[in-house]
This record gives sequence, structure tokens and C-alpha cells, in this order.
Amino acid sequence: MKRPEALGPTAAIEPAAVRPRPHRIVEVDALRGFALCGIFLANVLVMSGLDGLSGGGGSAGPTASGLDQVAHWLVMALVQTKFYLLFSFLFGYSFTLQMDAAERDGAPFAPRMLRRLLGLFVLGALHAVLLYPGDILTTYALLGLILLAARAVDPARMWRAALRVYGVVAGLYLLLGAAVALVDTGEGDEGLAASAASAAELTAAYRGGPADVVRANMDSWSDILVGLLMMGGMVVAAFLAGFVAGRRRLLADTGTPERTARLRRICLWGLAVGLPGGVLMAAGTVGPLGARWEIPAFILGMLTAPALSAAYASGLLLWFTTPRGARLAARLAPAGRMALTNYLAQSLVMALVFTGYGAALYGRVGAAAVLGGTLLFYGFQLAGSAWLMSSHRLGPVERLLRTVTLWGRPAPRG
Repeated sequence: MKRPEALGPTAAIEPAAVRPRPHRIVEVDALRGFALCGIFLANVLVMSGLDGLSGGGGSAGPTASGLDQVAHWLVMALVQTKFYLLFSFLFGYSFTLQMDAAERDGAPFAPRMLRRLLGLFVLGALHAVLLYPGDILTTYALLGLILLAARAVDPARMWRAALRVYGVVAGLYLLLGAAVALVDTGEGDEGLAASAASAAELTAAYRGGPADVVRANMDSWSDILVGLLMMGGMVVAAFLAGFVAGRRRLLADTGTPERTARLRRICLWGLAVGLPGGVLMAAGTVGPLGARWEIPAFILGMLTAPALSAAYASGLLLWFTTPRGARLAARLAPAGRMALTNYLAQSLVMALVFTGYGAALYGRVGAAAVLGGTLLFYGFQLAGSAWLMSSHRLGPVERLLRTVTLWGRPAPRG
């Protein structure tokens, strides 16, 4: 979304249709493009059948090569659960830009945002059924209602609310992790056999025909609902934090000495807290810790993930102020401007490669090859986004969503 610039003394009497459009914030688009890559890396582990098996060295597959294990371990340590939080933070930030746009257009904000959230929900539901059950759009559409209801709250109070939400979620997660670590579930051979049978059934479905793929996606909804209940609190906290940052314009001018010092502190503290948590998460889910510690390690890694997400964002914002960083931001920003189109395109490609829609390579490719192919395709997305954004303001799915958002009002050209 766009940020209003100073419009000059005649702005008040200019018709809205001829007012100059405010410039986009390149740094926000660049961060969104960066987050898009991380979400792709995390999602492809699920879509390729590499994630979700037993932890403690088994999640990358019992026959995985050393390179596969290292690649999977690095993604779990540095990517998993970090980038969806960064994306959630940017969703909250962009929410304030939507508010600014509605005010600038003289339009009521609530009906406009409700239409936008409904459009996101419909896109997400279709995405979850047809392509990837781990969709985030439906989650954002539902939890975005919280932002809509709380949009008039003072930023200081909203920041305290974000901390409280995180504190409650952290407390519940720590209790769950302690219970799992201390209580022997006694799963034994029968439990392992049941897990293996379930994995084999899922593999057969995703290697089957299109109807099998859709059925498998729909059967996963119960697990997705559990995930929403578990991760929803973290998403809400990130939404609120992003909203506060947007109200205070914290990403609008990152070159001042005060903000530079603040970003450095956030980056250092974020790395100090987030990296050990990420290492622990990878040790529990990929190895060398045993399967008993998979869930506790994952929980501790998830609770420290916001710190690493903040370190990534602050570090990049600092880098963007340098000549090389500015060039990187210019390359990432076009992909971030059409992040929704790119996100759905990623799922389409993953479905064609790994399911019965196409090559049906589910569970047949090692982590190193999968992640290497993912980065290669993301490079094509960067190039394609730059080409498309050189002549268009919006990506195709963004244009569709904008049409729904502005329903009944003429959309600006471009």
C-alpha cells in the first residue's frame, strides 16, 4: 500500500481522481519480498513431504544424505516460524496504510476492510482446498478482524496488549512443553506403526490423481485448525506490533541516528535470543536430540522466533541505508509489491511438482535438491516481478483483491 506524501497547498481543493499518488515505502516492500522467500522455504518442506515425520533426526527422512540433513537443519534453525511472524508484522503495518488510503479517498474504512478480508478468506479457502492446506490467507482474514475492531486503540495500549498476548501464549506453550518432556506417552511400537501408516496413506494420496490431492488437502483441515489455535496468538501479537509500528511510522525513516541506534540494539538482542532458540528447534526436529524432545525444542524455538524475526527486519533495514543494501532493496521490492500473486504462484508450482497434479514427486526428492530448486524459482520470481512492476502498479491477484476492496468505487488507473 501507499503512504501519503505532502500534497502541497492546493491538495485540499484537488479532486481525488487527479491527486498525485503517494510513493510506496520501498523498505516495506523489500521486507515483504524477503519474507516471501522464507515462507516459500518453510512451505516447500511440507509440500515435498520432507516435514512432519518423527523428530530427532527423522524429519528429514531416515535415508537422507548428509547434505540433505544440513539443508533441512538450517531451514529449521533459521527459517521455520520466523518468516510467517515477519509477514504477520508487515500485515499489521500495511493495515495502517490501508487506513491512510481510505482516509485519503474520503471513504469509510470498515466496509472497505471487511470486503478486503472477505476477499482474502475466499482466496485462502480456494488455495487451501486446491493447492496447499497450510494456507495463511484464511488465518489473516479471520484474525484481521481483531485489528479492525481495535484500530482506534492508542498505540501504547496496543503495544502492551501485544506483549500480554505473547506472554499468555508463551506461558501456555511452556506448560505444554514441560508436560510433553516430563510425561512418557508410552507410544511404543504401535504408535510408531500408526504414524508410519498415516504417512504412507498421505504419500499415496499426494501421488494420486487430482481428486486424491483435493481430498488429502481437505482431510488436513483438522490439523490446520489445531495449528491455527496454537499459532493464532503469535500471529495476533505480531499483527498488533506491526500496527503499532505503522501508527508510529517506524519504517518510514530509518536513516536518522536515533532510529539507527534502535535498529542496531534490536538486531543484536534479536540474534542473541533468537539464534540459540533456532538451533534448539533444529536439534529437536532434525537432530541430534531424541524424538522425546522434539515438541519441547520446537516450542522453545517458536517462543524465541520473534526475536530472530526482529533481528532479520532490523538488520535488513540497516543494510538498506547503504549503497549495496539499497540495490538489494530495489531487487526485493517488486516481489513484495505483488507478494500475494507470488505466494499463490509458489503454491501452484509446488503442487505441480510434488502432487498428482503434475510430477507427483512427493517424498521422492531430498531436502538439498528441494531447497535449491526453491531458491532458483524464487530468483525467477524476483526477475518476473521486476519486469511486471516496471509497467504495472499491481500484480494480477492484487488487482483482483483491490477491485473487491473498492467495490462500487472507481479504482485508479495503472
